[in-house]
Amino acid sequence: MSRFFGRPAVLACALALGLQACGGSELPPESIAPSAPEVQAQSLTQDAAPDILAQLQAIPGLTVVQERPAPTPGVRFFVLSYDQPADHLHPNGTRFQQRMTLLFRSAEAPMVLASTGYGIGTSPGQTEPTFLLQGNQLLVEHRFFGPSIPQPANWKLLSIEQAAADHHRIVQAFKPLFPGKWISTGGSKGGMTSLYHRAFFPRDVDATVAYVAPNSYGTQDPRYVTFLSKLGTPECREGIKTFQREVLERREEVGPLFQATAAASYGSTYDFLGVDKALEFTALEFAFAFWQYGDASLCEQIPAPGGPAQGLVDFMDWVVGLSYMSDGDLNYYAPYDFQAATQLGSYASEESHLRGVQHYPRGYDPRALVPFDMRPYAFNPFAMPLVEGWVKAFGERILLVYGENDPWSTGAFSVSARNDSYRFFQPGGNHGSRITGLPEADRAVALERLRTWAGLPAESARSMSQLAHGEESAELPVTTGVVDRRRGPPRD
Repeated sequence: MSRFFGRPAVLACALALGLQACGGSELPPESIAPSAPEVQAQSLTQDAAPDILAQLQAIPGLTVVQERPAPTPGVRFFVLSYDQPADHLHPNGTRFQQRMTLLFRSAEAPMVLASTGYGIGTSPGQTEPTFLLQGNQLLVEHRFFGPSIPQPANWKLLSIEQAAADHHRIVQAFKPLFPGKWISTGGSKGGMTSLYHRAFFPRDVDATVAYVAPNSYGTQDPRYVTFLSKLGTPECREGIKTFQREVLERREEVGPLFQATAAASYGSTYDFLGVDKALEFTALEFAFAFWQYGDASLCEQIPAPGGPAQGLVDFMDWVVGLSYMSDGDLNYYAPYDFQAATQLGSYASEESHLRGVQHYPRGYDPRALVPFDMRPYAFNPFAMPLVEGWVKAFGERILLVYGENDPWSTGAFSVSARNDSYRFFQPGGNHGSRITGLPEADRAVALERLRTWAGLPAESARSMSQLAHGEESAELPVTTGVVDRRRGPPRD
């Protein structure tokens, strides 16, 4: 949002007050962010302009960790770290280094501020908006992931308000070098992170593209059960339920194979949950993961009842991933589960067909997955409705992309066309849905608005179509930024 004063500012204050009253942090005021560095962007030719490395090194608090070899001609790639306060309300206290990467094309190109909502890898890659705009990209690791963790780690400071302030300070630090248009983006939790940043600091960026970003009510939102009950054919839905029940009915056979296969394939252990609970939670996750990353073609591959127990384990591995409830994954994703248990919310699982074979009914909850004592931390039921209200009423220049069959679409944000904001669903799409997968008419609108927001000239219908289908020839990997939790943490 380009204007901070007026009604948007009033709602931002309401967001802050509501979250503070319910246990969240106060909205960090803009005045606490550092002043912009004394580095002026140059309107000179690329050859005459100051070297980008020297400009980066002049930003206070920024460390250029490494410049990696050029991933493709005309592109430079840097690994960075930025000095951040653990608590933006007390900037003189504990600080930490927040990891980032910069994909640099030119100072005049648009800047894409990208988030995964989790950790990041340090190999070159680009989000779909970066590719479509041929822009620069600043990819930011979320606080409390990877090495971006304050020491000591005060978990009360892992909140959407503090993360939004992280992004705000980064934008302020880099805008003097990149004075053009800024577009924020992310997939899934990264898309959520981008929307939260816009809600608290609406004028930081010019527009936002959020992929498959959900908005959940409570830690066991029942709307997801309703959504899943309508996907696929009745036969397929019954096949999923039968599979889940058989896994738990045969847990004495399946459990040892589950543990042994996970250890052999991934080196996984289950000391925190125990094998029995890890197996049950993986079976519950099966229905959600089936549609999140799969499609109707999986229905015919569900093992027939009464088959070998190893077949059940292998199919769970294919759909969910046996490391999903392992000690390693739970430790890495503890910040996500903590946020889901305190602010973000999560989904409920259908369990009525599992009566009599469950050992932990209604136990599959984000709080149960955090490997430390959660008793001091309560869920804030007002955080998400307040953000949702801002996005719908005041969120300007927002593009939302969802998959028709993605269970996370249950919690799709709503936007208003009067705010030059749009929401599209990829037909038959899952959690990997993207702009280039939209129907032609929707894709044309999305590409036209994205280029306009980025300050780029309009393209012809033919050139836009060529660009939209040019990802296969892109020399850098193109992604929506969705982190696939089934296969563990991001790798470099």
